[in-house]
Amino acid sequence: MKDLRDWIAAIEAEGELKRITAEVHWELELGHIATLNERQQGPALLFENVKDYSVPILASTCSTAKRMAITCGRPSHYSLCEVAKDWKAIHQGGKHVDPVVLPGVPSTYEVLEGDDVNLWEIPVPRMYPMDGGRYFGLATCFVTEDPETGWTNLGTYRAQVLDERTLGCNIWIGTKHGKHHIDKYLKKGDTKMPIAIYCGCDIFHFVVGSARVPEQTDEYGVIGAMMGEPVEVFKSDLTGLKLPAHAEYILEGELELDESKWRPEGPLGEYVGYYGASGAGTPKPTMTVKRMYRRKDPIFVVTTVGRPIGDTHIINTITLTAALWADLETMKVPGIKSVYVPPEAAGRFWAIVSAKIAYPAHAQRILEAVACSPTGHFGIKGVIVVDDDIAADDMAGVWWSLACRYNPVPDTQMLNKMRPTPFDPSLPIGHKTFGSAILIDATIPIEWEKKPIPVVLDEATTKKVIDKWQHYGFDTPYPTMGGTLPR
Repeated sequence: MKDLRDWIAAIEAEGELKRITAEVHWELELGHIATLNERQQGPALLFENVKDYSVPILASTCSTAKRMAITCGRPSHYSLCEVAKDWKAIHQGGKHVDPVVLPGVPSTYEVLEGDDVNLWEIPVPRMYPMDGGRYFGLATCFVTEDPETGWTNLGTYRAQVLDERTLGCNIWIGTKHGKHHIDKYLKKGDTKMPIAIYCGCDIFHFVVGSARVPEQTDEYGVIGAMMGEPVEVFKSDLTGLKLPAHAEYILEGELELDESKWRPEGPLGEYVGYYGASGAGTPKPTMTVKRMYRRKDPIFVVTTVGRPIGDTHIINTITLTAALWADLETMKVPGIKSVYVPPEAAGRFWAIVSAKIAYPAHAQRILEAVACSPTGHFGIKGVIVVDDDIAADDMAGVWWSLACRYNPVPDTQMLNKMRPTPFDPSLPIGHKTFGSAILIDATIPIEWEKKPIPVVLDEATTKKVIDKWQHYGFDTPYPTMGGTLPR
């Protein structure tokens, strides 16, 4: 898939798109429809009649496992864990596919400069009553470049429309690669940084922009590797940035780094289901838009953010699961069978590991490895290890393990002074320096001489039934984790 039209065609062929032709208002109504739809695990929504605008809006893009699998170029019956397993290989040093640089600006774009740019012509909705404004930057990618190495980074941050040519950008978070680029420009003595934000393309761009990708790794190359073909880009003569050839909108300009010139931005209902601690009108860097590229028949893409489960949380699940799984294998932690960061936990705060336990206290060592890993040490506050007869994404099996294999006092470890995400609403506002974590061993102790005898399926009969699953009248194949049969 090269562009948004390919993505829409792919999900529509799977019965995963609903076209809404009735007029819908961009002020709250559209966001509420999308949110309620996502809570029912509904289809992607294409609003074709947005009040005051001729441009359609696409919402609920990745809010189910089926659409996420399609988005990631995988069979539609793949589970989130199966998709993450494929992505894990890229984290572990799989070959990236460098982008192809086209000789000029693609003819599909209209180009607007200077005063001809008007951000209000884009049908940016306001989602929730307490949101501080309308946000162009949610289902988008920010493009920045390392001034020392030339590394291009794609990041997903928020960008509030402040006026016809100005966005307030929440890119000032220390762990983000965009902030690393800001720091390098400041080190040079610069007060402006070239920047672009794009919306559209294949939706997988949005997924990768939200992902944990190692520093100095070009996300265009990650997209190419996962999708099996290079991303087409062109180099801007305005900023020198490499920009996508198949976006719906690209906003290009410069980011103001002088704090005295920042403007109030926010608040926004965040992915944790609460508003951030900064509150309303916190000064943030502003982006002056000097050029707009838009398709001649654009579609705008949004995400609802808000409480789980929406597309943001499914994306978090895929990206963090892949990153954490790769971490554990890179750390050579033995016995790992599958890893899962559930979307119900905002795709962020809890991790589950299925493992073949080989020696006493093996599960405890796995729990500690998660807590010390590059992915798990930041924002993960609960880890559960289950035996390998339970897949990490088998939530019914996980609950069964907690009920029948977990003895709370000896099987629980508590860790203090963990590094939290600033969006964690369980921590007091203004005091989010340290969090904590709980590590839960929900495995049967291997040292027990007598173990509980489980009820299991016959392997030959199970394989026969799964092979004939659609013969029985079911629409899709029976889901298995990497071909592993249920027990």
